[in-house]
Amino acid sequence: MQKSNGKSEYIMYLGSYPPRECGIATFTQDLTNAFDKKFNPEVKSRIAALNDGPQAIYNYGARVVEQIAATELHEYVKLAKKINGREDIKILNIQHEFGLFGGEWGDYIIPFLQALEKPAVITFHSVISEPDEHLRGVVRDIARYSKALIVMNKLSGKTLVADYEIPKSKIAIIPHGIPQATFEPSDTMKEALGLTGKTVLSTFGLLSPNKGIEHAIRSLPKVIERFPNVVYLVLGETHPVVRRDDGETYRNFLVSEVNRLNLNNNVKFYNKYLTLEEIVSYLKATDIYIAPAIDVKQSVSGTLSYALGCGRPIIATASEYARYIINEKNGVLVRPKSNKSLTNAILRMLEDPKWMKSMCAESYEQSRHMIWPNVAASHMKLYKRFANLGEEEKKLPAVKLDHLLRLTDDLGIVHFARYSTPEKKYGYSLDDNARALIAASMQYAKNPEPEILGAINTYLGYMKYVSRSDGTFANIVSQKRERDKTKDEDVQGRAIWALGYILHKNILPEEARQKAELMFKKTFKIMCGLKSPRAIAFAMTGLYCHLKTKPNKNLMKILENLANAQVASYIEHSSPDWQWFEPQLTYSNAILPESLFYAYDLLKDKKYLRIADQSLRFLKGITFEKNHYSPIGQKGWYFKNKTRAYFDQQPEDTAHMVQAKIAAYNITGNERHFDDAYKAFQWFLGKNFLNQVIYDEVTGGCHDGLGKDGVNLNQGAESTISFLLARLAFENIKRSQSSLVQEA
Repeated sequence: MQKSNGKSEYIMYLGSYPPRECGIATFTQDLTNAFDKKFNPEVKSRIAALNDGPQAIYNYGARVVEQIAATELHEYVKLAKKINGREDIKILNIQHEFGLFGGEWGDYIIPFLQALEKPAVITFHSVISEPDEHLRGVVRDIARYSKALIVMNKLSGKTLVADYEIPKSKIAIIPHGIPQATFEPSDTMKEALGLTGKTVLSTFGLLSPNKGIEHAIRSLPKVIERFPNVVYLVLGETHPVVRRDDGETYRNFLVSEVNRLNLNNNVKFYNKYLTLEEIVSYLKATDIYIAPAIDVKQSVSGTLSYALGCGRPIIATASEYARYIINEKNGVLVRPKSNKSLTNAILRMLEDPKWMKSMCAESYEQSRHMIWPNVAASHMKLYKRFANLGEEEKKLPAVKLDHLLRLTDDLGIVHFARYSTPEKKYGYSLDDNARALIAASMQYAKNPEPEILGAINTYLGYMKYVSRSDGTFANIVSQKRERDKTKDEDVQGRAIWALGYILHKNILPEEARQKAELMFKKTFKIMCGLKSPRAIAFAMTGLYCHLKTKPNKNLMKILENLANAQVASYIEHSSPDWQWFEPQLTYSNAILPESLFYAYDLLKDKKYLRIADQSLRFLKGITFEKNHYSPIGQKGWYFKNKTRAYFDQQPEDTAHMVQAKIAAYNITGNERHFDDAYKAFQWFLGKNFLNQVIYDEVTGGCHDGLGKDGVNLNQGAESTISFLLARLAFENIKRSQSSLVQEA
């Protein structure tokens, strides 16, 4: 979609790009893929590809719109003038590595920057400490003609300040991006790669002497004496520059070392430029990642970052980057060129499986801020400081039920997950199954697939399993399928909500529908006795759904009584500075005003609309920050005349705000409510306190919450269903929204 003036806006990236084979090319591709996935079509990426010489030719894709030879100085200035002449290019991001650009220490980039009239941001993939005078001058000139310098760790930023005298204000720290991979034990992937029964060590990347692979190979004989099933995978083809200058000398040397040490059964070479899918697959099959690099001044390593992102413990040379990113919880640092140090580290890990397992979890958890969606968002935030990129597109991820179905077995949806793996030992809850029934029904109405109908029947079957003759429901069912004895009001309210919704949708086969109707009718007497404002609100929502398609005078009277009970709670507890139904804000807050919007829609009493609007406006004033939505934290909640808690923030509360705002929009037609709904939904996609994505687009699951220092990475039922309910609420918007875009 283009802007209203018919013109798109572009970010231009200058750097190498696939099919050219180098780490910077892969980084540029991954960054622009993530950026376009998140921000296209409002803002798009375009590439000015840097070729290694005038004779080079690459079969680039459509994203590459310009090419220059790195060795030809005049082409830099020519490119700058072309970019200056394009009004649609708003900012330039240069992917910088000293060996990539022509001249001494890549100083051909300086006249390019001098000629460029667009704002430029430089991403330094290497920052060299203790520079000579010429190198210091090159970096300082780059900084002088740029708006900002991106580095990937704090140490590189400190080096720019200390050794190059770059102002700290000009430096932005954005970590190296990593794939959004799921966390899985290594055995899960080994079978597919023919590595079953092996203990896998690996190193990946373009092969060159500075990788130090020979030291990893030489460390293995004593390891294999103790662990004969060890196999070391050397993954990746020879670096094209090394191959051009020296052929396969280094690879042949490594093969000769393998032969000399009689390791042919334990060391394997995969001589291929790896795709991202292959990299992730081999890393997931890895038990220990080995990074035996020789250069201790290495300031960035994409291979280390990717290995951490797949949840693998690291043994690495103590380079500048490794010292920044590796700690005692996720790996071990070793001396450069030290076979003995590598041997001891490998043995130490393999002899302590419990320690290795904990390091896997730490590696995964500590690297979540580095996933590409977070990195792309950080780049956009920086770009907007220097270029007017307009409003971002109202863009929604495609609906994906994969994780919902993964959590579902023959009884119902499992309550808890360790990362994305279901943990049945924690049992099931009606709260989750009722909400899952609603979410699955919402999607089935749009996409009637048999698998979704099967899930609907499962969740309805769970409700039947926990139903009682008096119309109440148990909540918790243990792994042994034992039902609890509780009659929690909120649980009853959610059950009424789910039953009312599914009967309203009229999508069930006749037998299942009769079962749902019988349970729903038994709840009528329960409704009249509800006291909890949330339970009342859940029940009102279910009643509203049912009454919209099947009016009933007696049920309408029950709805009116419940609505009046909400009004009474509001009158009792509200004041000019506290316009709320209770003396505190806790969980599922927005369902309270939402229920009164529904009462107004059916009963047309304006007092319901007035209180719904006042209370929702009050809640918005507390939870909507300038740039993001911030739900009430569960560690302390928010009591009247006290300080509100900000953490931990829960997906459930965010989902209810989205649903309430969309309900308000549908009923009143006020565009403000739609804009608020979208802003709240962005909490899931990274517009939150930590600027971290809560929704996992790979699994289709949602993380369990946002804390002060990080994301709870488990993807349980409540959080995943909450995301789906929020996302699916946008499918029920009554009016067409031309600005709303769904990902393919």
